[in-house]
Amino acid sequence: MATGTPTTGSFAALLHGLRTKAGLSQEELAHAAGVSVRALSYMERGRSRGPQRRTVQALAAALGLDEAGARKLEHTASLGRPRRTPATEAPPPPAVPDTAARAGVPDLLPRSPRGFHGRAAELAALSRAAEGEAPVCLVTGPAGVGKTALVLHWAHHGRAGFPDGRLYVNLRGFGDTGEPASMEVLREFLLALGVPHDRIPETVNGAAALFRSLAAERRLLVVLDNARDSEQVRPLLPGGRHCATLVTSRHRLPGLIVTDTATPVAVDVLGPEDGTMLLAGVLGTERVHAEPAAARRIAELCGGLPLALRVAAARLAHRPSWSLDAMAAQLSDETRRLSLLDVEDTGVRAALRLTLQQLPPEVSSLFADLGRHPGTHVDRYAAASLADTDPAAAENMLERLAVAHLVTEAAPGRWTMHDLVRLYARSLAAGPDALKRVLDHYIATALAAVAAAEPGNEDCFPLPADYLPPAAVREFADRSAAVAWYAAERDDLTQAAAAAHAAGLHARTWRIVMTLWPLMVWRARDGWVPLLETGLEAARADADAYGESRVLNVLGWVLTEEGRIPEALTHLRAASALASRAGDALAEANALIVLALAQAALGCLDEAAQGCRRAAGLARTAGDRTIERLAMQHLARHWADAGKWRQALDTATDALAFEEWSDTADVPRILLLMVRGEALMGLGEEAEGIAQLDQAAREAESSGNDDGAVRTLGALLRVSPDAQVQARYDAAVERLTKRT
Repeated sequence: MATGTPTTGSFAALLHGLRTKAGLSQEELAHAAGVSVRALSYMERGRSRGPQRRTVQALAAALGLDEAGARKLEHTASLGRPRRTPATEAPPPPAVPDTAARAGVPDLLPRSPRGFHGRAAELAALSRAAEGEAPVCLVTGPAGVGKTALVLHWAHHGRAGFPDGRLYVNLRGFGDTGEPASMEVLREFLLALGVPHDRIPETVNGAAALFRSLAAERRLLVVLDNARDSEQVRPLLPGGRHCATLVTSRHRLPGLIVTDTATPVAVDVLGPEDGTMLLAGVLGTERVHAEPAAARRIAELCGGLPLALRVAAARLAHRPSWSLDAMAAQLSDETRRLSLLDVEDTGVRAALRLTLQQLPPEVSSLFADLGRHPGTHVDRYAAASLADTDPAAAENMLERLAVAHLVTEAAPGRWTMHDLVRLYARSLAAGPDALKRVLDHYIATALAAVAAAEPGNEDCFPLPADYLPPAAVREFADRSAAVAWYAAERDDLTQAAAAAHAAGLHARTWRIVMTLWPLMVWRARDGWVPLLETGLEAARADADAYGESRVLNVLGWVLTEEGRIPEALTHLRAASALASRAGDALAEANALIVLALAQAALGCLDEAAQGCRRAAGLARTAGDRTIERLAMQHLARHWADAGKWRQALDTATDALAFEEWSDTADVPRILLLMVRGEALMGLGEEAEGIAQLDQAAREAESSGNDDGAVRTLGALLRVSPDAQVQARYDAAVERLTKRT
């Protein structure tokens, strides 16, 4: 590449001469600089009036010019730009948030792919698609075809066109590791743009709006890799006029084309001719030309996937005496083909082993233990549990692994491993109790989250007999912190339960499942049945009647919420019977309350009320005011549904008088106020009843309880049609619909 000072002359002649000296075609230079071939052609023919400074800088970088050469090229280009009348006072810089102004230019791009070549048509298509206002480029194709490599190659070579930053996220839409939530991605983007933790909105809509406002006047490149569908992408689009978004997906995502005018750029498998050229690039043209039919057959058997072709070529490169026909014959055996196209230790294992040998023993040991982590992300508390050390020491070791590129800090305080690195870690010998330690870390942390999210509730369960307490447990300041942790860790908790079950650690399996009950209550129809059935199987495998009763109870409740009443009744009656035989009054009371819900769904309101009265008595005897109040809340509801207004009013009034209600966001309180209002209406006390329903609705609205707001406002509308109430009801329904 040219590195000397350019000669004098017109910009067009100078640019053409430098490109020729560097041995680059117009197309190659255009791709490297992130400009269109047409624009570059205009510059070299002198038909462009002084290109923009950032374009000249991109061209200089692509040409490999040194600092002096770049200045000369920029000076020559400036001679052709129209001059501006000097202002008496310099204009102020564009207004940006102080936090963003203090932050550096974010660049979340992974490194540029090595050994990339070809794909000229696709690169040109990307350059064309990236022009215009707020372009969205949709790169689609099958797995292993090189979508990510294509996009990253283009992004790195065109980075000068995006001076305000490059953002990247792997949406993991097609893996078995779980997808990052939109809020998680937005939080990472906002942090990268300089927004402090405490200034990030708590809702996806709020975070997305802030992201769009920060991107509005910036030149940003956003790469959304491995998207599952259009819905996953939309909240993450910057929308700024000068921003470009590259989306890769195995799906075509036509919805994104309809709603956001995305320009599709298809990346297909290589044809037989291109496949043989890839083989020739590794093996040499003579060897491939000597057996053209066999080379073509290998390309076909590899399905044209570049990754598979490279592995096959690597095998042949290490075996110069092998004929291509022999390799084609082996690949023709479908029972062996995938193993023959496996990377094995040809490069990845050896490189990781050498990297690991450079690290201190305790860091290498943690790396091996991380292979036992069942989830996709690890924080310093989880790492500390694996290493049986304190969080500060664990964080230092994670930092050492990050420096060695063995882990990546995907978000502040959350590290992840590349899939191949994770597989290598799993192949190493870990500590004998590594899995137990990380499972017990999740149990301890989830119990702390339950205590913060649902204060006053009974303990979920006693700890396992061989419980290994972590050195430190994350603390949760309040309910919102616990809810945020649940939202971020749901997938890892689910995977932890699956790992415990696969390892035969049944006592931990059902306990991890049960720690998710607050999230199950908040998101009842979120597909919890398979997970709960795993917990039930584990409890039964240990002949643990205590665990079985509790899992049956939650499973019955979820089935009731899903409308699967006959199944729910079977499980709930079994839960009640198990608890009764064990003399577990609180478990029996819980089971009776949920059983009453299922009975009420079938219209058996008197039977449901009887069960709730019995549950209240059991809780009262056991001295648990929380469960007693819960039983009375449901009892009041059943009385109201049966039209027994006096009983409903008295029961609701008694439950509301239990204690001082310091938290007006308490869901049972809102439901009790609603029942009390309905009962007053039923007894003819219309004005007081309407006031009570309105109070319940306002408390639900102010606390963000959209489900409760819909219920209470709906009840209010039935007795007092009003335009303002209707508007509030419609707004609550819209919020609830968006959330679900």
